[in-house]
This record gives sequence, structure tokens and C-alpha cells, in this order.
Amino acid sequence: MVKKDLEIDLVMALVARAVQPFPPAAMFQLFDEGHTSLFEQLVACIISIRTLDEVTVPTARKLLGLAPTPAGMVRLSPQEIDQQIHDSSFHERKAWQIHRIAQQVLDEHGGELPCDREVLMAFSGVGVKCANLALGVACGEPQGISVDVHVHRVTNRWGYVAAGSPERTTVLLEAKLPRRFWLEINRLLVPFGKHICTGRLPRCSTCPVLEMCRQVGVDKHR
Repeated sequence: MVKKDLEIDLVMALVARAVQPFPPAAMFQLFDEGHTSLFEQLVACIISIRTLDEVTVPTARKLLGLAPTPAGMVRLSPQEIDQQIHDSSFHERKAWQIHRIAQQVLDEHGGELPCDREVLMAFSGVGVKCANLALGVACGEPQGISVDVHVHRVTNRWGYVAAGSPERTTVLLEAKLPRRFWLEINRLLVPFGKHICTGRLPRCSTCPVLEMCRQVGVDKHR
């Protein structure tokens, strides 16, 4: 098949239509359920690290239902936080990180997190992916692109970028992708990568982007 040039506006519109039947990515789902503050989004992102969305959402709901604010969180001990997030990966370490961050927000920021990536990344356990995603979802001000395994795989499979790591994909996307899509790329490509452009045996035969996708690295597909 002769491939058409990849038009990112068209691709994003096609992907948006294709993922409508699927659940949204965890952070966006929690936002839609009312967990809209930057603190809540940051806590949810910490919980999500190395954890499936299917576990992240109910786990974050449980903890944030008890303690949606830094003041509420510090009233819980790290052990009590751990009990709430026990289903997530590395839960004990995350519980201590969440408790420490809540205390820092109270001590250093008067209980209110500013929409500032450098502030978030100064916290233990918060990397660029979580900082970018929490800021984008909670503040509506993406200061960078959050590249997870799905965004990395799909954009490289399309041939839109060519990078060997999520970190390098982040750099290339931020140089190339129109800023209006910096948050959308995560919102759309997480469900797209989970259900259509999967890691193994992607569903190329029903993919709306096939005419423009270079199918880099795809040996077998459905």
C-alpha cells in the first residue's frame, strides 16, 4: 500500500472518533468524576505509575474520597495511605511519597499547588511524565507532553517521530506536535494504544489511520 502523508490534524480527528467507545485514560476519567485539583491529579498520577488504569481509577477514587486535599492527606499516616492504595504497584513507597508531598504543599505553598512544572518535579517521586500530565489535566496549561508507553509506541509506529525511548519521543514531539495537541495526544493515544494500536498484533485492518501509518516495526497484525 502506498502511504499518504501523515496529516496530524486529520489523524487526531480520526483517532478521537475511533476511541469514543472506550473508557478514557485514568487521569481524564478521574477529572470527569470531580477530582479536578492539581493535588488530586498529582496523587492519582503517582498511584498510576507501573499500574494499569483498571487498578488506578478505583484505587485513586478510594484514597481521594478520604483525603482530597493536602490537609486531609497529612491527617492520614503513611500506613493508612498504604492501606488505601495497596492494589497499586510499589504502594508502600508511593504512600510515603504522597504523605511527604502533602506535607510539603502545606509547609511550602500554603496548601495550594501552583501550576508550575518545576515545583512539581521538585517533589520526590514526580518525574516529567506525571508533572506534564497533572498540569495539563488540572490546569489546562500543558507545559510539556506526557509520553507513556502508548504515546511512545503509537507515534513511532506512525513514523511521526523516530525515537528509541519515551524520553526521546517527548523531546521530538514537543519540537514537532502543534501545542494544541499536547494534552490531547495523551488523552487519545492511551485508549487508542490499549484497544486498537496494541503492542502485539495491532488491529491494522480496522485502523482509521492505516492509510497514513508507516507501520514501523509491525510484522504481524490483525
